[in-house]
Amino acid sequence: MIEIRHIEEKDQQQLAHVIRSVFEEYGAPLVNTVYDDPRTEHIFDAMAGKNAGYLVVADDGVVQGGCGYYPTEGLPDGYAELVKFYLSPLVRGQGNGSVLFSQAIEGARRAGYSHLYIESFPQFSDAVAMYERHGFRHILQRLGDSGHTATTIFMVKEL
Repeated sequence: MIEIRHIEEKDQQQLAHVIRSVFEEYGAPLVNTVYDDPRTEHIFDAMAGKNAGYLVVADDGVVQGGCGYYPTEGLPDGYAELVKFYLSPLVRGQGNGSVLFSQAIEGARRAGYSHLYIESFPQFSDAVAMYERHGFRHILQRLGDSGHTATTIFMVKEL
């Protein structure tokens, strides 16, 4: 049974595995990205005490993806970053991504953010197209300091 819920500490390793698997599946860069970032194994921990939120999709208790928002260091006032939006192929095409995405945007709005920022890659063209359909616009340079210097697509949405 599919369940969408807030991340729990016990989800961290399963989620890190899903994220890295998606990078491998799409042939996205593995260096200076979420893939090789040690924080990927500690998403629950990173969210604690921040004006942040993260939801996971689980299938029969096994985490198959997630999406959240986070006040990445160096972003302009009022901005949060849409973070770690990845889904296993097992739960794609069923509306789970749309639910996660919409709830992350709404969570950021309720948390008081005025804008959401995204960093991505051309390899994730389906996701980038979805961001565009939901009002994210391309910008020319990165904002903030995620540490993921290999990203080449930068987008912003006013909430």
